[in-house]
Amino acid sequence: MPLALLALAVGAFGIGTTEFVMMGLLPDVADDLGISIPTAGHLVSAYALGVVIGAPLLAAATTRMSRRAVLIALMALFVVGNALSAVAPGEISLLAARFVSGLPHGAFFGVGAVVATGMVAPERKARSVSLMFLGLTVANIVGVPAATAMGQQLGWRATFLGVSAIGVAAIAALAVLIPRDSAPAPTTGLRGELAALRSLPVWLALGTTVAGFGALFAAYSYITPMLTDAAGFAETSVTLLLALFGVGATAGNLLGGRLADHSLRGTLFGGLASLVVVLALFPLLMRTPVTAAVSVALLGMAAFVTGSPLQLMVMEKAAAAPSLASSANQAAFNLANAGGAWIGGLALAAGFGVTSPATAGAALAVLGLAVAGTAWAV
Repeated sequence: MPLALLALAVGAFGIGTTEFVMMGLLPDVADDLGISIPTAGHLVSAYALGVVIGAPLLAAATTRMSRRAVLIALMALFVVGNALSAVAPGEISLLAARFVSGLPHGAFFGVGAVVATGMVAPERKARSVSLMFLGLTVANIVGVPAATAMGQQLGWRATFLGVSAIGVAAIAALAVLIPRDSAPAPTTGLRGELAALRSLPVWLALGTTVAGFGALFAAYSYITPMLTDAAGFAETSVTLLLALFGVGATAGNLLGGRLADHSLRGTLFGGLASLVVVLALFPLLMRTPVTAAVSVALLGMAAFVTGSPLQLMVMEKAAAAPSLASSANQAAFNLANAGGAWIGGLALAAGFGVTSPATAGAALAVLGLAVAGTAWAV
């Protein structure tokens, strides 16, 4: 595999760290700014909103630029957003900075996927995307815990300065490792890219991402009460258990990339089917600590097996506009995050039990299978 994929993985590592570290820093940020934790939670939403808005807009605005230049510019914006977060004097300015930090997220992964697949043989495309996504999954194992610990010891502002430094390292890696002639500017232009998004198969592919990863987040958003109330773990054990999710996600991401190069459709359907099974079994698996721990790792593996296949399916369905469609798929991932958490919350609020979000997630995964089947059929 080209060494240039390492540069993409470094950028993905920084993005994954800044996306998820705010969850661990919420109490510190709330205390420092004098706001409640629920109010501080809006900082998570601000980042997600930046992803959803920035993914298609930045991809569309940079259609005539060299993709190598686009990646470097997006990472520069990432550095600016995190640096502004570090020096934000109050809640409103920090909300704005988190929004700016989220803007390059989707476009970076979208354009990065196009660059990654363009540097390898056709039979290695999925593997190249999975190696880029490796930075995102490793961030959940190493980056987020380390950044959270830094914030707790040195203050939350130090965390965002550290993440900015990762972004600077990614810019240097992109500039050095990605050859100038490996990522030329696309020739379709903005009108051609937008035209490709009018295709029904593209929207069905995006819908598969929303339903499939919505299934994950319906359960994962409420994994802590499941582990403590159903499986009987102490709250102090949850951080270690969430690392198991990261290990499972990393393994699933690498496995999905390898399998998808042999059968994209088979890997996608197999991953979604396994997600249905894992989520449907959650009420049983959460009855003992051992099976609960295993189920957390299996959830990460089953969900992230589908990551590379979903990205490639969208790119295939929008072959004339891979950058914009690929970036839109990243927006779909974040819509899945918000929508899945909302649906899981509805199940909890309805009184169906602490593991009911997983059952709701299983239903969403079934919907994902149906949408994927329709996408391949039309």
